[in-house]
This record gives sequence, structure tokens and C-alpha cells, in this order.
Amino acid sequence: MASELCKTISVARLEKHKNLFLNYRNLHHFPLELLKDEGLQYLERLYMKRNSLTSLPENLAQKLPNLVELYLHSNNIVVVPEAIGSLVKLQCLDLSDNALEIVCPEIGRLRALRHLRLANNQLQFLPPEVGDLKELQTLDISTNRLLTLPERLHMCLSLQYLTVDRNRLWYVPRHLCQLPSLNELSMAGNRLAFLPLDLGRSRELQYVYVDNNIHLKGLPSYLYNKVIGCSGCGAPIQVSEVKLLSFSSGQRTVFLPAEVKAIGTEHDHVLPLQELAMRSLYRTYHSLLKGRQLLVLWLTAAPPSVCRLLTC
Repeated sequence: MASELCKTISVARLEKHKNLFLNYRNLHHFPLELLKDEGLQYLERLYMKRNSLTSLPENLAQKLPNLVELYLHSNNIVVVPEAIGSLVKLQCLDLSDNALEIVCPEIGRLRALRHLRLANNQLQFLPPEVGDLKELQTLDISTNRLLTLPERLHMCLSLQYLTVDRNRLWYVPRHLCQLPSLNELSMAGNRLAFLPLDLGRSRELQYVYVDNNIHLKGLPSYLYNKVIGCSGCGAPIQVSEVKLLSFSSGQRTVFLPAEVKAIGTEHDHVLPLQELAMRSLYRTYHSLLKGRQLLVLWLTAAPPSVCRLLTC
């Protein structure tokens, strides 16, 4: 197996390959052949998925200076080393399904990085330097142990897809509402009790998933015209026990149905918002019309003296 691996790397070096596939090789250590002499100067994409690697070499950037994509999915790596910050051309880094406990601050030096995948690890926090990744488009940090997100994450101006499913988040930083390019936000399976009121105000944000946040019983109004996933949120709500939302016009107050405010559970039947609004308007104007009809009937039956008094 070792001789076959050496041969594969030697051929890649001689023929100046740009792609090298070392998946499913049962590697426990980073192959020394990759780091021999000048390394593989022409290599752009390195695939080392589903091995048993526990660490990365400190001279990785020196030996593989032109790496654009590095796939280390399904290994046993515990720490992202400081040396990772020297891979200045790196655009895609996949460290999903490892044993990561720490991501070093030097990851913020990967200014060309577009896709960062850290799902299925043991991370309790992300360094604030993640906010320095101005070109980052995709960030997947689902299935970790995160209690919060870095405040500087809103500085990732190119971020389009943010996935933080199955963590331990109690709240979402309001600064996330400022992400100008965010199109899809997934926060399913956390401990969220509320969302920032400005969430969804951006036109770019179209998809929001907050499924299975049992403490979450309401959504910001800006999300009502977005694609929302919220099954498994909240708890069954009795309309009689809920203080209904309302809006006023002049002296008239109109109460909105509780469903507009409440999420309920996946088994609850919630009518479309347009239909709920139409029903409320119908009831309001129906009551107004009925009141006018009763007034006309009363005036018709009232004595002439009373009618003159009311019209004065």
C-alpha cells in the first residue's frame, strides 16, 4: 500500500498534476512523499477524505503553495494549525466530520477563501477573525457545540449560505441582519427563543430555516414573504389564552388572528397569511356594516324629535 501511494505521488510530481486523489487510503499521517524536496508546486486540488489523519504539517503551505482546494472530510483532525493561514490561494477548505475543537485565528488570513465547511466537529466557538474572510460565500458549521456566533461574522460581505444547524445557540447576533449578500440562513435544531426583528429585511435573504427550535414561538414580520421552514417550533397555543396582535385606524381597532403571531407545531394547520388578513378585514367591515344597518333601523323607528336632535 505504501509503495502504491509513493508511486501515485511520484507520478503526480513528474507529470505536474493539478489534482491528486488520496481518499480512502487509511492514512494516519500526512504522507512524507508530498512534502519531499520542493513538494508538489503545481498541485491545486488535494483530496484526502476518509482517512485517519490527526494533524496537518506545519510546512504545508511551503510545500504545496498553489493549493486552491483542500478536502479533509472524515478524518480525526483535532486542531486547525496556524500554518493553514499561509495557504494564501486557498478557495475551498473542507474539514467536516473531524474531531476539531479549535480553529486558529490565522484562518482569517485566507483572504481568497470562498467555501469553508466545518460541520460535524466539536467546536464551541469560532475565532472573530472569521469576519476577515471577505470573499467567503459558504459557511457550514452545523452539528457542533456552538453557544454563539462571532459578532464580526457580519463583515463577511460575500456570505450567501450560512448553515448553523444542530448547535446550542440561544440567540442570533443582530449584526447578521447586516449581511448584504446572505441568501439562505439555516438554524434548525438549536435553542433559539427569538430572532432579531430586522431579520429578513434584506431583499437578498430568501430562505430561512428554524425547524426544531421548540422555544421559538414567533417570527419577525419581515420573514412573512420569505421561504420559511419552522416545523417543530413553539408549542400548541390556545387562541383564547393568547393576547392577539392588533392595529388601529382612527378609533377602530382590528385584532389579528393568533396564527399570524404564533408558529405552533408541525401538526397545526395555519392558513396562508393573505387569507388570514382577508378574513380579518371581512369581519371588521362586516361589523361596521352591521352597525350602520342597526343605526338606520333605529333612526327609522325613532320619534321625529329624536331624529331632529341627532341631526342638529
